[in-house]
Amino acid sequence: MRIPPQFVRRIVLAPAVVLLALILVTTIPIQLLVVMLLALIPRFGRITRIVALLSYYLVLEGLALVILFGLWVASGFGYALQRPFFQRAHYRLVGWILGELFRFARWSLRLTIHHTGADIDRVAPGAPLIIASRHAGPGDSFILVNTLINGVRREPRIVLKDTLQWDPTIDVLMNRLPMVFLTPTPFSDRDTRVHGSEPTKRIAHMAMDMDKDDALVVFPEGGNFSPNRRDSRIRQLKDGGYADLADRAASMRNLLAPRPGGLFAAVDAKPDAGLVFVGHTGLEQFDSLKQLWQALPMNKTLVMNSWYVAPQDIPAGKAERVEWLFDWWERIDAWIEATDINANPTNN
Repeated sequence: MRIPPQFVRRIVLAPAVVLLALILVTTIPIQLLVVMLLALIPRFGRITRIVALLSYYLVLEGLALVILFGLWVASGFGYALQRPFFQRAHYRLVGWILGELFRFARWSLRLTIHHTGADIDRVAPGAPLIIASRHAGPGDSFILVNTLINGVRREPRIVLKDTLQWDPTIDVLMNRLPMVFLTPTPFSDRDTRVHGSEPTKRIAHMAMDMDKDDALVVFPEGGNFSPNRRDSRIRQLKDGGYADLADRAASMRNLLAPRPGGLFAAVDAKPDAGLVFVGHTGLEQFDSLKQLWQALPMNKTLVMNSWYVAPQDIPAGKAERVEWLFDWWERIDAWIEATDINANPTNN
């Protein structure tokens, strides 16, 4: 869906969310009464949980937008927003929002997160990191970012889908931080121009000045996994003349074929950065709103695993890199197959 111009998002969407949050806060007694009545009706438990989560999220959004407006004023009406003090303040705000949201989500959705594999905080202390994660299930990217900010005290730089700018808080907050919004493009050797510049160049620019506290996050699949997207990606590879890669993509049951451009643009721009592959399982079965609704409350365990690769172990040649990336994606796919998401596994 095409996003509206920035001035529309700023003067219409953002104030609308603040107003809605204010209405929700001032009508809490009425909401509690309605929730209590609905809870007495069989099969309405899902509604109360999802309404409670959405209401909480909207209130957080409204409060965050007010804080963002205050930071904008304090920075000289935007003049000093890129200075270190204000950048740190914005990252702290992201961490606070995600921390509060996940505390509420764990209670309302009964979601448990279990980490295994490499300890991101210890594999490369004092050095920048590039994170390449799979993408599947509702909110998996927020879980990863929450882990980086509140778990290992990193400041993430993220490659995001441009449609996320429909969310006013994400729109305002992420456009003030070193982030890149892109439209996913097909697997190709050719750079595709998006928003007036090549995506790989924008990602490389974002990676160049990373310091020891930074972690650049990319999702090589370009979108959440679904059977239809998997089949579409395989067709794209075949149509593009990548028959061997299409066969390898067809052998993976849980992942989309990865796009190498953005990941290796970051690697080339920051050759001293370590690379961390992240896989997870537990939410991928929710590939539609209907499935998510039927599963509420989730009562699920999301298992997240990570593998560290030192900079010197990343191949240099273009063809070797693509093969190597597919090797890793096949390894993550095998790990997903072997992991029991209904228990607390110890698979690494």
